[in-house]
Amino acid sequence: MASKKYYAIACGRKPGIYDNWPAAQAQVTGYQGAKFKGFPTREEAEAWLKDPIYTRAAKKVRHTAGPSITDTSPRTGEVTIYTDGGARYNPGPGGYGIVQIYNGQRKELSGGYRLTTNNRMELMGCIVALQELEYRDKPVTLYSDSSYVVNGIVKGWAKSWRKRGWIKSDKKPAVNPDLWAQLLDLVEDLNITFKWVKGHAGHPMNERCDELAVACARQDGLPKDAGYGQ
Repeated sequence: MASKKYYAIACGRKPGIYDNWPAAQAQVTGYQGAKFKGFPTREEAEAWLKDPIYTRAAKKVRHTAGPSITDTSPRTGEVTIYTDGGARYNPGPGGYGIVQIYNGQRKELSGGYRLTTNNRMELMGCIVALQELEYRDKPVTLYSDSSYVVNGIVKGWAKSWRKRGWIKSDKKPAVNPDLWAQLLDLVEDLNITFKWVKGHAGHPMNERCDELAVACARQDGLPKDAGYGQ
């Protein structure tokens, strides 16, 4: 499948149409509430930008559950992403870590906030990983040790919450709707498989993501998590 060449940014540092991913990426990476989508033609991008609502049916999001997953090795032709996140004292200073591998090319990302939660950092790890995803036309496998994140996407919980105005089936407000909304939008147009792995169980990339997350959480001068407490 050919790479998409046009990116419509509805919410970002500078909304508009971009004809290359690096330029578009600079407008959305780290931007809270970023909303964007890729298209094969400028006409489609312009049409979506006039009414930026995801109306096309989502590609199937797959899930392999349980601690039976032992082979987390990258596969040729696929983007493999490992994420982890956490907060000291929960809530407290928090961070996320990401390792992305594509055809032997490895990229590490991390970040943190001065006051946040474990679940928000687990979500943020996935969000930043997909915002930074360069090979958007390739199959993606994302490994997370957060059943909260994996089940929220794969079992359709987050979609149901959004459909009900971010109200859960028990009539209580859904937590972290700002981040769930971003993640739902990001997976909408990807061929992505979510896989749960047991944390701190010897998976090298999961352990590396944990190291990155912990290191960020311990840094001084961390920014504010604007969505926390909303």
